[in-house]
Amino acid sequence: MLNRFFKLDQSGTTVRRELQAGLTTFTAMAYILAVNPLILKDAGMPQAALVTVTAMTAAMSTILMALMTNFPIALAPGMGINAYFTYTVCLGAGVPWQSALGLVFVNGVAFLLLSLTGVREKIVQSIPYSLKIAITCGVGLFIAFIGLKNAGIVVANPATFVAQGNFGSPPVALAFFGIVLTAVLVSRRVPGAIVLSILVITLVGLFVPDGKGGHVTPMPSSIFSRPASPEPVMLKLNFDFLLQHFSLALPIMLTLLIVDMFDNIGTLIGVTKRAGLLKPDGTLPKAGRALVADSLAAIISSLFGTSTVVSYIESASGVEAGGRTGLTAITTAICFLLALFLTPLILIIPSAATAAALVVVGVFMFQTVAEIKLDDFTETMPAVVTLLCIPLTFSIAEGLGMGVIALTLIALATGRGRTLTPFTYGLAVLFFLHIFQGLYVPALKRFFGA
Repeated sequence: MLNRFFKLDQSGTTVRRELQAGLTTFTAMAYILAVNPLILKDAGMPQAALVTVTAMTAAMSTILMALMTNFPIALAPGMGINAYFTYTVCLGAGVPWQSALGLVFVNGVAFLLLSLTGVREKIVQSIPYSLKIAITCGVGLFIAFIGLKNAGIVVANPATFVAQGNFGSPPVALAFFGIVLTAVLVSRRVPGAIVLSILVITLVGLFVPDGKGGHVTPMPSSIFSRPASPEPVMLKLNFDFLLQHFSLALPIMLTLLIVDMFDNIGTLIGVTKRAGLLKPDGTLPKAGRALVADSLAAIISSLFGTSTVVSYIESASGVEAGGRTGLTAITTAICFLLALFLTPLILIIPSAATAAALVVVGVFMFQTVAEIKLDDFTETMPAVVTLLCIPLTFSIAEGLGMGVIALTLIALATGRGRTLTPFTYGLAVLFFLHIFQGLYVPALKRFFGA
């Protein structure tokens, strides 16, 4: 039955190989069960419920992708997007997390409409490739910086803005050791390197004092438990911020849409290419179905109460283990559901352990910087502006906006204005109105007597 449904023979694989590949994919991306709740709880969301929701949305979205496309691609709440949700939207812009979920829902609906009408492909084609790569790299640096910050390796300093943390503190030293350990395991291509390092640091943390009378890793109240109720976050979205502050909500939704699009398309192409699913001309069969599945996953994530669910590049680890069909993805989804019964163990994982995952995932995303055309300054400058401003402004939206504005102005000043599409110009105008509102809004208020 499995052979016929997933076309295993046609794909040159077996049930056993697909199951092993699914387990490999889960092992590679299981860190999201600990890291996603850890990031989103800073937005004021209950951590226990987030563990349940993270597993449920990952499982449901992955099953949806498997049934619609038969691709070995797993999905879960996206790294980078969850940081943007928490630190830029909720903490930076002061948007309540319930309203932020409403923005994610609207983003998902827009994503679905763009996918169904084919507009999505046109939008992607309108932005230079170098800028797309810069967005990915900038988000990678952003994630890595958050990991270093959460670990205490990088701290605030009034004179130099940031400075080295106190390495005499056992938690900080343990976090640094975790980053090195993860890097070594990844370099040696150890299966499940990230999860393995999280496990090691968590266990070591049981014996390392935290300087507050306890230990870095607290003892769990139990090992197994019933999954925490998702009720505190499920169906709690609202549209208050969108209706009351549309001008502020628009750039946020635009950034969510663009980052979501680029992240999913890049993952889709990268994983399917490794799996041998791309045609010789570079086209991908069932691409439309895959984009629709991604769109529905974004809507599902907002309803269940988490930031946007996206396709995971860690799916490539399952492909390298032999996965070729949706059975690999189904296996991964089942593993996520089983993990729901280990919530007490997941909740004790300390920041010292998850920091390594954030830093290493950030490095993975930054690796594509080699694809930026550094020999053409008109492309290099906007890309570097984007790449630097995302982590330094602690905002993906601001960094992306500055990059698009720089791209547009440089193109016009160098006689390359025709190389940009009308959408690119429209995007630049929207970001200009958002970023430079401090210049023109006071003048408009004085002019209209407001």
